[in-house]
Amino acid sequence: MITGLPLTRLHHLVEHTAAALPDRPALTYGEETQAYAELWRRIAAAGDLLTRLGLQPGDRVAVFAEKRLETVTAIFGCSVAGGVFVPVNPVLRPAQVGHILTDCEARFLITTAERLGTLWPTLTSSTVEHVIVIGASAAEPAETGGPQRHDWAASMITDPPAGPTGHGVDLDPAAILYTSGSTGRPKGVVLSHRNLIAGAESVAGYLGNDHHDVILAVLPLGFDAGFSQLTTAFRSGARVVLLNYLLPRDVPRLCERHGVTGLTCVPPLWLQLAGLDWPDAARQRLRYFANTGGRLPRSTLARLRELFPAAHPYLMYGLTEAFRSTYLDPAQVDLRPDSIGKAIPNAEILVVRPDGSRCGPGEEGELVHRGSLVALGYWNDPVRTSERFRPVPGPTASWRQPELAVWSGDRVVADADGYLYFVGRTDEMIKTSGYRVSPTEVEEAAYATGMVRDAVALGVPDDRLGQRIVLLATENGHPLTTSALLAELRRELPHFQVPSEVIVRAELPRSANGKYDRALLRTELG
Repeated sequence: MITGLPLTRLHHLVEHTAAALPDRPALTYGEETQAYAELWRRIAAAGDLLTRLGLQPGDRVAVFAEKRLETVTAIFGCSVAGGVFVPVNPVLRPAQVGHILTDCEARFLITTAERLGTLWPTLTSSTVEHVIVIGASAAEPAETGGPQRHDWAASMITDPPAGPTGHGVDLDPAAILYTSGSTGRPKGVVLSHRNLIAGAESVAGYLGNDHHDVILAVLPLGFDAGFSQLTTAFRSGARVVLLNYLLPRDVPRLCERHGVTGLTCVPPLWLQLAGLDWPDAARQRLRYFANTGGRLPRSTLARLRELFPAAHPYLMYGLTEAFRSTYLDPAQVDLRPDSIGKAIPNAEILVVRPDGSRCGPGEEGELVHRGSLVALGYWNDPVRTSERFRPVPGPTASWRQPELAVWSGDRVVADADGYLYFVGRTDEMIKTSGYRVSPTEVEEAAYATGMVRDAVALGVPDDRLGQRIVLLATENGHPLTTSALLAELRRELPHFQVPSEVIVRAELPRSANGKYDRALLRTELG
């Protein structure tokens, strides 16, 4: 990793690397690649633009655009100006975007001309005062009122005046990432500059990233793991290739074209990628592949290891409220393929009972994360903040204030060697016939049959059982007979874990971050 000047603000990840490796490629989109020096120049110009428009420290800047060079420039330029960036997933609808803009009271919006057309009616009643438009003339629309419009390219100063690039301290808010919950509208997780920098240093460290790496950014930048592709790369002088994912085959094509060495995905995408034919050049070049956002089925993990014989597999667990929490050392994958590993560097993971006492090996408890990656809380929501961010369990010395940790709501078990195993979210556990069933166990058994491509197990209210188990699945290249699948599951699972019903669909819905949309499926099932 790049060493030297201290990193206290998010944009220092690029600024300091540009000083050390000015000519190294930093960012690629389409046919254009920017070196670190050029990327930093444009980031500084974006910060200057926001400052000239009147941005005050702490103002929220929403960025609503697909992954492109200007999107990255805008996000890091916000840090230069002292603002708080709010990445908005480009697949969201105007009403959803409007909720985020209103909730975080954004003063600035950076978006594309195409998106602005559908979003304009929402903006006229929002707190947004300035809209900076990428990719087209910013002529005033026919509608009257609303925020001022500015053309991104025309408003930039090629060589912005030199000045201090560190406003405030590392504990200041740097970003608000909106994350979906099982109930209610998305909530904004407030991350500090320290959170983002510490996460970059920790993850880049255990992945072994350096300036020879090429990282393909597939996941949305509004997703913590997606944004981490930028921060870990910039911390180590690596190059990021931006991909707006459309079809699974786009991934191996770009991996071959750019010599990608690092790839991080969520399980639904890995399931698709594992079934593709990969060019030999892409397969041999990949140095590591990483999974996050849910458990990777054993069969899929085995297939990926066959596809990428030279790559190290990293099985990771994280939550937006702590950015990243655990990873499994690749050397342990054969011994513990179902484990989410141990705490990442500079974090501690505890497994506790409801009263806060520590669980013993093999005893299920709640995962609690403490350390420098613990977020600042939920934006403008003290009630939910107090529920999730609570003092570290255990005694606190009388001379110090209690340290806050993230109580994740996730159920895990630690083995005798301290390796963690994910059981399920508290609000997703299925209570049936007096038993608590993890949906992950049912889904893993379904994947093991080889008969399904996707699988989601849910609990549906039942007067007799409390909840009955419903399995939603898609075919794995061959017609799926529900009776045959149930017969296989009966052979592998205890009776109380066997689904009462299997529903076969052409596709399963996914959230904006690419995960299975369990909340929507639960609503559809009633």
